[in-house]
Amino acid sequence: MAADELLCHQTPETFATIAHADISWTEKLWASLFARDGSLQVDVGLGKYHNRNVMDMFAGISRQKEQLTVRASRQLDLDPERIGVGPLDYEIIEPLKKVRFVLRENHILPIRFDLTVTGVLPPFLERKDAQREPVGFRVQSDLLRYHQSSTVSGKVWIDGEEIVVRDEEWFGFRDHSWGVRMDVGHPAPDVYKPDRLAQDFLLTWSPMYLRNPDGSHYEIHHYRQWVNGETTYFSGFVNHPDGTQTPLHAMEDELKYDPVNRRLLGGKITFDAGWGKVRTVEIEPISDTGFHLGTGLYFGFRGHRHGQWLGPQHLDGERFADVTTREALEEVHQLRDCVIRVREGEATGYGIFESMVIGEHPKYGLTRETSFL
Repeated sequence: MAADELLCHQTPETFATIAHADISWTEKLWASLFARDGSLQVDVGLGKYHNRNVMDMFAGISRQKEQLTVRASRQLDLDPERIGVGPLDYEIIEPLKKVRFVLRENHILPIRFDLTVTGVLPPFLERKDAQREPVGFRVQSDLLRYHQSSTVSGKVWIDGEEIVVRDEEWFGFRDHSWGVRMDVGHPAPDVYKPDRLAQDFLLTWSPMYLRNPDGSHYEIHHYRQWVNGETTYFSGFVNHPDGTQTPLHAMEDELKYDPVNRRLLGGKITFDAGWGKVRTVEIEPISDTGFHLGTGLYFGFRGHRHGQWLGPQHLDGERFADVTTREALEEVHQLRDCVIRVREGEATGYGIFESMVIGEHPKYGLTRETSFL
């Protein structure tokens, strides 16, 4: 591979081999890019599953209650140096600063885009996600991720309409992760499975970009997983323009969710900033726009999962006219890139809020009967 010419080896192997044999090893690119008025959102993801010989992608649009998604998968070793699948390609214009996502015309849906994503803050690492399975000894997650607050420019085409995307009107976040990842492929049929899985589960992940009245800016980011009354993973930081990070240690929330589809309705999050200090942010969805990640194969969709072998070339997709109904949500799951408006004191800005609430949670007004993925 051409990368073997570079002075960046870290193991006594070529770049055709990675240093980990787990078939859940994944290198993932993701971005959620949105009009600041909440009228339109583009979500895109690309996964490289080195030990599965698969690369796959999704690219989609959320427009209020409507959601359109194109997916593709291919055999990795037929073109190992291409960062792309089917009609989607990814270009690094300036490392850690500017990248480009291009979805070309395809026969699945009348959507395409050409978007350049430019960081307004440096990329920031999250705390390493290292978790064992709840029963047994296998490491189910050993993952490192960075994300970046960004503006967006370019064009989007949907149903023949051309939409010009301008940096001053759009915002978004992108991330890059690598390591052993949960929820890759179908569970192995001949391994031990506990009789009961987690009955109560919470997941929230959110980068929030804020600007003060004097023009200074910063980011607050957190990621929490909570299982049966215990926080199993937490990463939280205040991220500064000079690249430094101030750790946050825990969080409490006063959020509300829709009991029909468990979508975020808004509320407050209070972070423990250490030494008796707290930081409180108020969040609210900007509109119904918010891309449900189930159609990107998160937690599976219509029998397909991340990293699954679908042949040398595969392309599919679908259009949901109303993804807010209970029936649609049972298919695409509740995990969603919700576009939010954020406030901390006089600072205001935008964010993406991902959430999953499983089980009975009286504080949110949710019953077990309304629970679903």
